[in-house]
Amino acid sequence: MEAVMNDAARVKAQTPRRRAPSAALLERLRQRFGERLSTSQATLLQHGSDESSYLPQPPDAVVYVQGSEEAAFVVRQCAAERVPVIGFGTGSSVEGHVLAVQGGVCVDFSQMNQVLAIRPNDLTATVQAGVTRGQLNAALAGSGFFFSVDPGADASIGGMVATAASGTNTVRYGTMRDNLVSLTVVTADGEVVRTASRARKSSAGYNLTQLYCGCEGTLGLICEVTVRLHPHPEACAAAVVSFPTVRDAVDSVIDAIQLGVPLARAEMLDALTLRAVNAHSRTTLPESPTLFLEFCGSKAQIDAQAELMREVVDSHGGGAFEWALRPEERSRLWTPRHHAYFACLQLKAGSRSLTTDACVPLSELAACIDETQADVAAHGLLAPIFGHVGDGNFHCLVLVDPEDPAQNEAAEAFSRRLVQRSLDHGGTSTGEHGVGLHKMRYLEDEHGTPGVALMRAIKKALDPHDIFNPGKVVTP
Repeated sequence: MEAVMNDAARVKAQTPRRRAPSAALLERLRQRFGERLSTSQATLLQHGSDESSYLPQPPDAVVYVQGSEEAAFVVRQCAAERVPVIGFGTGSSVEGHVLAVQGGVCVDFSQMNQVLAIRPNDLTATVQAGVTRGQLNAALAGSGFFFSVDPGADASIGGMVATAASGTNTVRYGTMRDNLVSLTVVTADGEVVRTASRARKSSAGYNLTQLYCGCEGTLGLICEVTVRLHPHPEACAAAVVSFPTVRDAVDSVIDAIQLGVPLARAEMLDALTLRAVNAHSRTTLPESPTLFLEFCGSKAQIDAQAELMREVVDSHGGGAFEWALRPEERSRLWTPRHHAYFACLQLKAGSRSLTTDACVPLSELAACIDETQADVAAHGLLAPIFGHVGDGNFHCLVLVDPEDPAQNEAAEAFSRRLVQRSLDHGGTSTGEHGVGLHKMRYLEDEHGTPGVALMRAIKKALDPHDIFNPGKVVTP
């Protein structure tokens, strides 16, 4: 963990800690929010932590807002003193996004949890930023529609916009970027701005909606989100099938996509991940590279897709399919995949995970994973690999003893090699986790110096005093 901690220290050295909020500012917030302003140590610690391997870095105060105007009030008060403002959803990010590296005021959106409108005829819904994907889909129950983006964790919709989240459904339904219609955002001067109308398309001006998607809270506070909905398919079928090697599994998915099989989900778990899953979920799946697949459509379409997929799997030495048609059966098959992260943490008692991801073009995926597995073996690391192979994205969980500097340095060195490998294969340093603190150093390698300079210019224009989540993505 020492190397990861050094990243945070480096950021603090580059961008000195700003002033904490003054007593007068805190009093103004207390007068407006009462008990919804907290400076208790337990609350600050919770809001200065996420699922990353960084040590907590708490803010100076936490405000629980209940509407866009309240969020705007907080920003105006903080902007007057140039105090940092950090948005907080559920804290499920893994790259240090919510750590208050310069102190400041954390704006907690958990009480902005209202589903404001569901419009089945338009295939859209509007929610406050603190609504989680689970809450939205619960509100959609019985409507015939669902919200498709599933990053695994029950993240807040606002946080999913901020990190441009994706997940298991991406191969069919796209990422958060593909499922956004418009946003309501608080700017650095405390204005509440709507980025677009509810029309399905527009040529009017710059695409502000997409500018804020993936900004990781560094350009403004996302307060309301209008998302696209999708109709539930007539039927779905899930399947699990094992393979001799990871390459066989990955190549099967690539071949299927190239043949036009409209896979709804395509997840690959390596043998080590299957070992962890079996121990955690008390399953008895073969401990070899395995695909978790889902097909959707009419029954006839599913039968045709399944038949073609069988031929592809057979050509790559895959085993027999384990099928599930009823919802409860599909849930039984998919639950182990959803629990893979926590299952892998139990492979090494007392360990922490340096969790990283990479994404490459489909044609490069098998080679990139092969090289990554060889890297893991060559350096004696304990690092399960799994991911959304239908869109070229995979994850590595490098398990280390947090008290062992050598293990942590080896994990960080592996992460650097993985990023370089991904870039060499025409990919990106992060497919869905985001930049946060951990991936900042790689932006110039990926986008070039002029590209990062353009990002800094956008940051400067929208947040001239660097109050929004400073020390993340790009620094002044």
